[in-house]
Amino acid sequence: MPSGAPSPSPIAAVPASPSIWIIVPTYNECENVGPISGAILATVPQANVLFVDDGSPDGTGELADQLARQHPNIAVLHRQAKQGLGQAYVAAFRDVLARGADVVVQIDADFSHPVRFLPALLEPLAADRADLVLGSRYVKGGHIPRWNLLRRLVSRGGSLFAGIVLLMPYRDLTGGYKAFRGSVLRAIDLDRLHAGGYAFQIETTFQARLAGARIVEIPITFEERRAGQSKMSMAIFTEAFRLVLALRIKTLHRRRRALPSGPA
Repeated sequence: MPSGAPSPSPIAAVPASPSIWIIVPTYNECENVGPISGAILATVPQANVLFVDDGSPDGTGELADQLARQHPNIAVLHRQAKQGLGQAYVAAFRDVLARGADVVVQIDADFSHPVRFLPALLEPLAADRADLVLGSRYVKGGHIPRWNLLRRLVSRGGSLFAGIVLLMPYRDLTGGYKAFRGSVLRAIDLDRLHAGGYAFQIETTFQARLAGARIVEIPITFEERRAGQSKMSMAIFTEAFRLVLALRIKTLHRRRRALPSGPA
């Protein structure tokens, strides 16, 4: 950035009556789409729900379409095949931003992100205290009641590693329960987001911070899914490790290029 007065922030305030879009990625979640959309709309009646389905063979997309025909504040984005959580979110971000979203929330379809925390996730945005809110398992008041020690160590270790390498002071960088101002997502180059899984969560928070977003964490309880199968794999952890190092290298390279040249 040139020297002198800073450029105005591209991050705009949330209006008094915001357009709230809650994105629910799905793949083989036919048992959950009805209950999760009902729970969301009962908790935040003014919200809209966007299911983004990656061609689920179990009929999840068709069931979501039925729900959308019954409820004007439910929509469905169909993708042809499973291409990863990150790219599903990028496609959904583009969709809801085109619809004029002021607030965009990420939530899992399987109830591992309890819907009861949605008001707490939205409140810092409404109060103009934050531009991105992270639902955190690792701040005071956060809980993961059913995880074994190994799973806790892997998850917590991943967040610590990302925070140290990327110089981010947040305790839960791998969680996917998040609320953005729409203007934060508009300030991020979505074309540059390529990760999936945990890595995508780290990447979006990192890019939001680079864009000047105010980021806060609120405590949540992470619960086991009610139905279906977990999508977790060792490949997701490996991708996150590689992405963190790549982001750090790119940031250092960008800073070096931005340094003014010294005397000849």
